[in-house]
Formats: sequence, C-alpha cells, structure tokens
Amino acid sequence: MTVLQLEDLYCAFGSLVVTKNISLAIKRGERHCIIGPNGAGKTSLLNQIGGQLRPNAGHILVEGTEITHWPPNRIAQAGVARTFQRNNLFFNLSVLENLQLAVAARRSLPWNFWTVADRIRPIINHAGTLLSRVQIAGDPRRLVRNLSYGEQRQLEIGVALAADPILLLLDEPTSGMSPAETDRMMTLIASLPRTLTVLMIEHDMNVVFTVADRITVLHYGEVLASGPPDAIRAEGRVREVYLGTRH
Repeated sequence: MTVLQLEDLYCAFGSLVVTKNISLAIKRGERHCIIGPNGAGKTSLLNQIGGQLRPNAGHILVEGTEITHWPPNRIAQAGVARTFQRNNLFFNLSVLENLQLAVAARRSLPWNFWTVADRIRPIINHAGTLLSRVQIAGDPRRLVRNLSYGEQRQLEIGVALAADPILLLLDEPTSGMSPAETDRMMTLIASLPRTLTVLMIEHDMNVVFTVADRITVLHYGEVLASGPPDAIRAEGRVREVYLGTRH
C-alpha cells in the first residue's frame, strides 16, 4: 500500500524554484532517504509534506487522502510526525516528562488540573514504552539540558512517535553527531517497526546506504534519480553531481 504519494509538487518563492514537479510514491514500511547537494530542495520538500510550507501546485496524499493545503496540526492528526534540524524539546524538564507531555497532548487525553501527568496510568505506560524504544540509557528523570546532543535527538524521535504515526519525517537525524552517536541513531532507526514508514533527509552516505530501502536524489528542486541503493550508487549522473567517484 502506498502511504505517501507526491504528484507534480511545485513550490517557488518568486523566481526561486525550490521543488519542481516532484512525483514520488512511498510504500508502507519503506525507509526512503532524500539526498542531494545543499540547496537542492530537500527540507523544502519535507516542509510541504508536514504543512510548514504550502506548494504552489501539485498534490500530497497520505493513504489516499489529499492533505496538500492542510495546516500542520491537521496533518499530524492524519498520522504524519516529524523532527526538525534543530531540537524542539523542553530542556528544563526531564526525559520522562517530555515524553509524558507528548503522549498527553497527542492522545487527546482529558485534562484534570488536580492530577499530575505522571500519575495518569495510560500516560505512564506509553511514555515508558517510548523510553525503551528510543534507547536512552540512564536515569529518565535527568533534565534534557544535561543529555548529550545525540541523546536529545533520540528523545525527539520518541516525542514524534508519541502519536503512533503512520509516517515519520526525519530531517538530518545524524547531523552534528559523533561516530558513536551516529551508530546509535542508525540502530534506533533500524529498530522502528515496519508498520511505520520513514522518509528522511540525510547527508551521511554511510547512514543512507545502510538504512535506506530506496533513495531519491534531488538537484535544483528536481528528482535526478530515484531507486534502490545499488541503482543509485551505479547511476552516472548521481556520481557526477553528488556522490563522487569514491561511492
């Protein structure tokens, strides 16, 4: 089943075209990586899917439902979650509190001002499950500001997973990480259930060719090539524009 369908997606700021007639079909459970040089339109594409940016033309469908001009909150309710290049966390709260707030907000649980969030059993249970899934070691009561950068990125994925999405958008999940942190992030992404479809922008080619089932290469807002990793590695135009001879 196709989870995400993009049809002739076009977006421009005046004369600057950021995506030009992009068409893609991403199947359920697929790990799909978007790569390309700086300025290729990668984040602009994710912003259109997530509702942060409206396309000028074209269509975006999630499980057959058109979401092209929906606001981000409605797109999130349709099962699309995302992370950004910069962390969006509550740094003065604990790891567990961040997860509990995400569960409470996205599960639309009834609010009771006389009961603290960590005493509501459904929130506790789901937050504990998310904590295990994102593989953050140590005391879950640690403040987020005291986590390493890599652990903060892992936690952000946990927050995104709180709504049980069908499609997860990841924008440069390993950017700025050490090799050890990158390895942990790859392990985390690989451990996500295949009921979840993942579309990610990534610059680290080792991560891309390890994680991806399919790869799409953007160049000046257009799809230069799209296919399985071996086909992309062998594509002459991709090697010339982006990968280089060593790949």
